[in-house]
Amino acid sequence: MSGKSNTTNVPEAKEAMDRFKMEVANELGVPLTNGYNGNLTSAQNGSVGGYMVKKMIESYERQLAGK
Repeated sequence: MSGKSNTTNVPEAKEAMDRFKMEVANELGVPLTNGYNGNLTSAQNGSVGGYMVKKMIESYERQLAGK
């Protein structure tokens, strides 16, 4: 592993992932902004990432089920 976890494995998806992150933050009521977010707690930031993963898994499960 490169030691840098804040990278996108598919560079073409970066913009879509950023939009998705902002959408999830908005749904959760986390005041995420573009750029530095050092004013947010680790719990707030973690909730955004965790919910993103949950939504991606649900989407993939729907694809597998053919829905």
